[in-house]
Amino acid sequence: MNKYFFILLILGFAVTSFAQAPSLRSRNTSQTSTDSSAYLNPKQYIIGGINVNGVVYLDKSVLITLSKLTVGETITVPSDATSNAVKNLWAQKLFDNVELVIASIKQDTIFFDLNLAERPRVGRIDIKGLSKSETTDIREKLNNQKGKIVNENLNNTINTVIKKHFVDKGYLNTSVDVAISNDTSDVNSRIVAITVNKHRKVKVHAINIEGNTIFTDAKLKKYLKKTKQKAFYKVFGSGKFLKEKYEEDKATMIAKMRAKGYREAEILSDSVYKHDKNTVAIDLKIHEGPIYYFGNITFAGNAKYSSDILKQILRIDKGEVFSEEKLEKRLRSSPSNDDVSSLYLNDGYLTFNIDPIQTRIYKDTIDIEVRLSEGPQYTINKIIIKGNELTNDKVILREIRTKPGQKFSKEALIRSQRQIVQLGNFDEQKMDMKPIPNPADGTVDIQYTVVEKPSDQVELSGGFGGGRIVGTLGLTFNNFSAKNIFNAKAYKPLPKGDGQKLSIRGQTNGKFYQSYSFSFSEPWFGGKKPVYFGISAFTSLQSNGRPNSDINQQKIRLNGITFSLGKQLKFPDDYFRVDYAANLQQYKLRNYSGFLFTNGDSYDLSISQVLSRNSVDAPIFPTSGSNLKFTVQATPPYSLLNGKNYDNLTTSQRYQFSEYHKWKFESQFFQKIYGKLILKAQAQFGFIGFYNRQVGQAPFGRFKLGGDGMQGFDFLQGSEVIAMRGYANNAVASEGIATNSGSPIFTKYMLEMRYPISLSQSATVFVLGFAEGGNTWNRFSSFNPFNVRRSVGVGARIFLPIFGLLGLDYGHAFDPITGLQDGGKQSFTFSIAQQMGGFN
Repeated sequence: MNKYFFILLILGFAVTSFAQAPSLRSRNTSQTSTDSSAYLNPKQYIIGGINVNGVVYLDKSVLITLSKLTVGETITVPSDATSNAVKNLWAQKLFDNVELVIASIKQDTIFFDLNLAERPRVGRIDIKGLSKSETTDIREKLNNQKGKIVNENLNNTINTVIKKHFVDKGYLNTSVDVAISNDTSDVNSRIVAITVNKHRKVKVHAINIEGNTIFTDAKLKKYLKKTKQKAFYKVFGSGKFLKEKYEEDKATMIAKMRAKGYREAEILSDSVYKHDKNTVAIDLKIHEGPIYYFGNITFAGNAKYSSDILKQILRIDKGEVFSEEKLEKRLRSSPSNDDVSSLYLNDGYLTFNIDPIQTRIYKDTIDIEVRLSEGPQYTINKIIIKGNELTNDKVILREIRTKPGQKFSKEALIRSQRQIVQLGNFDEQKMDMKPIPNPADGTVDIQYTVVEKPSDQVELSGGFGGGRIVGTLGLTFNNFSAKNIFNAKAYKPLPKGDGQKLSIRGQTNGKFYQSYSFSFSEPWFGGKKPVYFGISAFTSLQSNGRPNSDINQQKIRLNGITFSLGKQLKFPDDYFRVDYAANLQQYKLRNYSGFLFTNGDSYDLSISQVLSRNSVDAPIFPTSGSNLKFTVQATPPYSLLNGKNYDNLTTSQRYQFSEYHKWKFESQFFQKIYGKLILKAQAQFGFIGFYNRQVGQAPFGRFKLGGDGMQGFDFLQGSEVIAMRGYANNAVASEGIATNSGSPIFTKYMLEMRYPISLSQSATVFVLGFAEGGNTWNRFSSFNPFNVRRSVGVGARIFLPIFGLLGLDYGHAFDPITGLQDGGKQSFTFSIAQQMGGFN
């Protein structure tokens, strides 16, 4: 009985092993037994080798490891070891067939063949039903699926990835269909055809709020900034539902309620449910709780500063409405750095920590104990610079306000970041500052990590001016190194790294107009102090194209050279600087009308002083700070010194030496309004006076208002051009048509709302809406700063490192100018390579 039972058991095991998959078989050789005898007569062998067949993509050695069969190991055949080898490989879900075959047996050594059939892989992914840009986005997200095994998980993965992508954008009803077909070009590949139907965006039909008695529905819905109820009058962001934004809005709403003193405010329950095919409804159940007030506020652990000083900085009195948000801001997160933590962090206490504890709650009052851990004062040990592949260390180090030997200061660290960004050579989004404390000796190392970005610019353009096509070529090198001009190894492709600026520009349309300019500046003249030195020169010519020998030739030539010196001031603060310049310009006119004289030479020798304060946080897209500038420029009062009677002089003799005094004030303010939305406010004023009524106003150097503000032919005529969108170039004037030489008085105001689209290293892009007002006057008696020409409009700016700042605006002018074609209006304005942060 037992013997027959044992035989049946062995036969059952053999049948089971064969049923799982083609598992263990032996080939007919003189040294192997038949399959049935092998299973009925198990025998021990030494594994002599394992050969893997049928594998194209997988590593054979890894598969042998997964089978848990080891060459040189003793094995019983048949046994659990052989059947488990097959089971282990099936478990990987990588194969359509697994077969373990006895290839040969030599005495007590056995050799196996492992025959595998790999499952097909994804060879190509086709996507239908989406736009070109959407297809590109999805293809990037699914790119890692190419080459993957085609199995039951593939469909789930594709559905999850695509639906999540569109659900995040408000398409909650997105459907995805996946079809698999053979790839005729590759037997083991499959084509995955994906059809996507986004359907319409899901919007919020209604937001129903329950449980609120103090806060109105309208107030609470206002707190839900990015989850808005659908309404016919909401053109932008009209009620689309985004799950992620909804979760953020719920947290914001509770934070706003608690900031009003309702510290127990919470959402008891909320539900989002389908209202119809394209909308959802939201139900919120709110618990407001009672309002609370601050009680006694005490400090513990403070040794450096007394509690009275800390209370003055905290600026929270007993009886004020309780707000954790306000308390947190006054303790450690004030945007203006006037909080308690900043007091310590600016005095070397790098490891300072502060923790407010609610020690007692009685009725509607909360007592607070602010516990401080001051820690030791840290002194700066060394400065580490990383990432500057082109810019020399000294260029960065001279801008840094954290000096070895000084106490650590958070304020100095932030200011150092701003100064480095202002250089314009590094990506402000990727810059990093890291204090590395050394507790053993009470010092701290500060590591600044920067990422170089292209800073050189090329201006290559063609435009229309003066009735002719004008071509422009300009090169600006913003990180130049003059000392390495003769060092061949420093050319990359030009010598760089010392923070100097070299600019060369040419503009011409042939014989009618030519203009060439050159400038060079060194921000640290002498290398030891922030003393700015600059030199610039230019020459321009405009004529009717006739040769010099022709008596009908009409031309004006302007030559000029300027030397500049400037320095940073420490009083009232170190955002101030003063700059001085000596300017010499020569005007040569021949039969050229439109000015106070038509023939002769005029010389303009002047000295100017500019007092400025610039605290903007970034040069390309400022989000905070201000830029103020006051300029005085004057020539010698020749007519008061030379004793001549100017009533008896010709106009060319009268204006041989131009004399005037010019005053200008310019201001810009940047303020973050909400999120990334930035407000820019700007005001400008300019006035040119004269010394002697017999001479009157100087013929050159006046102001022209209107248009794009770019210099060109008007620069040749010695005028300052101020942009004003919505009007044609130089069109804005209060007293008739603007003269060819400009006006001696102008004022301009501007409000601009900016929103960034991209702030990446390769391109900075932002859109804007603007309102402007401005005017010019010929005498102070008619000056009225509120009598301005007005315009509004929209525009966009893109900063490309190689081209600079490009702009396109559409403006609508409200106040037409009498006597000009179309009332002096000009809808579209294009600007190129204008100075970032400039006042145009």
